[in-house]
Order: sequence, then structure tokens, then C-alpha cells
Amino acid sequence: MISKTIKYKLELYNLYKQAQKLLEMQYKQIMKQNDKHPIKSKIPVAKGKHAFECGGQTFVVDEKYEFIKQIGQGAYGVVCSAKNKKNGQMVAVKKIPNAFEDLVDAKRIVREIKLLKFFDHENIISLVDLPRPDAKTGFNDIYIITDLMGTDLHKVIYSSQALTDEHIQYFAYQMLRGLLYIHTANVIHRDLKPSNILLNKDCDLKICDLGLARGYESEEEFKTEYVITRWYRAPEVILNASEYTISRCIIAELLGRTPLFPGEDYLDQVQRIISVLGTPTPDDMKYIGNPNAINYIKSLPKRTKQSFTQLYPKANPKVCELLTKMITFNPDKRYTVEQCLEHDYFDGLHNPEAEPRCDKVFDWSWDNFELKKETLQKMVYDESLQFNPVKL
Repeated sequence: MISKTIKYKLELYNLYKQAQKLLEMQYKQIMKQNDKHPIKSKIPVAKGKHAFECGGQTFVVDEKYEFIKQIGQGAYGVVCSAKNKKNGQMVAVKKIPNAFEDLVDAKRIVREIKLLKFFDHENIISLVDLPRPDAKTGFNDIYIITDLMGTDLHKVIYSSQALTDEHIQYFAYQMLRGLLYIHTANVIHRDLKPSNILLNKDCDLKICDLGLARGYESEEEFKTEYVITRWYRAPEVILNASEYTISRCIIAELLGRTPLFPGEDYLDQVQRIISVLGTPTPDDMKYIGNPNAINYIKSLPKRTKQSFTQLYPKANPKVCELLTKMITFNPDKRYTVEQCLEHDYFDGLHNPEAEPRCDKVFDWSWDNFELKKETLQKMVYDESLQFNPVKL
């Protein structure tokens, strides 16, 4: 755990604790139902594994994982909670069906697996297990098993419960602490947003969803249109500048309970940024390499910079001062993660000895290869061997 930090219990986790009690009740009910009506598999199951239905998908996993309930579903697949009967650990099991239909998406999954396996930090989600496919190639589904967290920051922000300054401070500190570790490994997350920040009942925070991550040296080559949800992009990303810096608007969203720059499109996004940060100076725009973008900004009405203390009058003045340093049009004037952690707002939490940096950089050399289904399948299989080696 983070040394010398205060564990702030969320009052909004009256809601969480109720959910936990409900989860325990549902778990007991499900287990009783399963005893009476075992979940039947529609497909053959290998020895040592079992199958269950969840979210319209048949999960086939090690029999040590006892299904509890579905906790998520999306374009990526289905996630359920489960209990490891051998050690009692609660985990999240994500099934990605037909994972290799889109090779670009499959490569992102491989990237996330490699990064999660590489990282070892309290504020980054841990890869608990990677079930080994039956063969090196020819399989279609991928299962990823991670820590089980109770909720995400998006749900907390848009809940009806109050957030105190202590909650915001602690969430922000942990997020920055995790980013420090990620950045010192030569990795940029590139899709940091509230729904990719997970929380548990103790207010512990973990960053997840690293499939779009890249290294600093390869950022320009791999930059894509959809990197980072638009509301969290830095101005230089929207304006197609040559430098890339992740915008840090999440703390402001915690304060206002709404996105700081909820742009409907690129042009609206730029206008919203300027409406808060003011019209950029020529020096602020020197890093923008797109002449059309510069002309567009010059065509807009002149705007005066707004104070964050005016935007968030009930907020701690120290966090408003921090936001002034974090959210700037010019990336050269924007605080680094290290400077943010050293800010007065984190007095009582900041401790350099408890803010580890990654002791080596992530090796991105594997990332440059011709996309082939069999190659990606072999990569997943090879990664799984470190968790589930073949018994001779």
C-alpha cells in the first residue's frame, strides 16, 4: 500500500457497500441455484476446465474460477466476476470472442497483455492470469483475468453522492502516481479517461485499458484519429501538431461532475478549449504545424482566460492553482507529472520514496511486424505460457 497516506472512505460508497452486500447475496443465491441447476455447457470441455453462460457467451475457463455474475459488456466482449476457489481471490474474467477477426484490434489486445505483464504497480491493473489456448494457432477467443475492482471513476463522477476535496485529492494523487510509473517506462497511455480508471471500496485506484499505448519515440508514426476520447485530448493533438502530450482534464471533471471540454467535433472542441484557456498567443501556437489550424484559431473571436477558481468556486484553491499549471494551451508550459506530484495540493500524500518509477523501459521492438492472424495467435499463446506452462 502507499505509505503514509490516508484511506478516505467514500460516503458515496454507502452506495458501494450496498452493492457489495447485494453482490454477496446474489453470489450466495447463484451458488445455490448452480448446486440445484448446474450450468450446462453446449461445447466439449477439456479436463480441468468448466463452462458457464454469461452475457450471451459461453465461458470456458479453469475450474478453479467460480462464476459470480456479469459485470460488463461491450464491443470488446463480456466481463464477469469470479472467485478463485484455491486462494479466495476475486477476479475479473474478460472474454474477447472472435478476437482475430480484426487484426488491428487483436494487436491492441496483445499490446495490452504485454504491458500489463510488464508493469508492477499498485495503481495499474494487474494481469492475474492468461489462460493458455489449446493450441498455438487456430483458436478464436482470448481470456484475460485481472484484479476485480468495484467500479470506475466515470460512474463515481456521475453518481448522486457528494465527493469531498479529500476524495478528489486522493484519486488525483493515485492517478498521477500511476502515470509517473507508466511514463518512466517510456509508455504513453493515450486513452486516459474516467472509465479507464478503476476503483474499489477502499478508494484504491488502478489505471486500465492500455491497448492504445505507445512509446515516446514511436508516437508520430502510430498517431491515429481516435486516440484518446475527444474530450480529453490536448490542443496539440486536435490541431495535428508535431508533439503529443496527454491532456489532464479528469481532475476538473471530478470538481465539476461534467467534462471540462465536451466538444461535439474537432472545431467545437478547439472553441471550448479557447473559451476556458483564452486565445493563444503566437508563442503558444508555435508548435502547431498545420497552417489551416492556425488560421482557424486566428479567425475566432478573442477570448480572455477564465480562472479555475471562478469555474469551480467551491473547490480547494490549491487544486484550482494546480489545474492552472496542468491545463495549458502550450505544452511547453504544462506541468509534468513529477511537478504535479510535488504541488502543495498533495501535501500529506506526496512522498518521493513511495512514488516508484519503472526501473527499465518497455521494449517496443516487438511491435513492428506484419499483421498476420497466426503471428498474433502465437504471441498470445507464448504470453500465456508464463502463467500456464505446458506440463511435460
